[in-house]
Amino acid sequence: MKTTFLNTIANLDKAGKTVLRAGIVIVFLWIGGLKFFPYEADGIVPFVANSPFMSGFYNNPQEYKEHVNKEGELIPENRQWNIENGTYVFANGLGILLIALGVLVGMHHWAPLSSMIGSMLVFVLTLGTLSFLITTPESWVPHLTDQQYGFPFLSGRGRLVLKDVVIMGASIITMSESAALYLKNKKNRPITVR
Repeated sequence: MKTTFLNTIANLDKAGKTVLRAGIVIVFLWIGGLKFFPYEADGIVPFVANSPFMSGFYNNPQEYKEHVNKEGELIPENRQWNIENGTYVFANGLGILLIALGVLVGMHHWAPLSSMIGSMLVFVLTLGTLSFLITTPESWVPHLTDQQYGFPFLSGRGRLVLKDVVIMGASIITMSESAALYLKNKKNRPITVR
């Protein structure tokens, strides 16, 4: 009985790969769709404003701390600043990219090469996201009155970012799986004589 149980567990890798791929697709479609809503766009402002690679997408990234809307909060002046800052235009573009990557990763059975490319781009995107741990001060608990602040004390934003390590690993697996399927299909493709 113990051996049967262990054999069952040992053969779960295929199911695990399916769940990983579905997870990437669901997360990227869902989060990509949310980028079209102001609260989600407002939430990524500290990441983008502090990134040396992305801050140029905003008109006034250095002013973001004065215009923070918390989740569920609407301060009209802050919303107007975000409109003028380019916050929502950037978030919409990011949303389109995330949705496109979710679709590409999900096309594994029908277009494995495209799915592999999607997984490669997910990998690159996670590298960018993980860079926020270095560039975004809000990734760490601030020094207010408690003694636990700064590194290694991740804030809510930092914990959100750190989870991308899992997505990075999943993208490597889905990338590899799609490449293997593409090569298998290419090998099994019938040769046509003209």
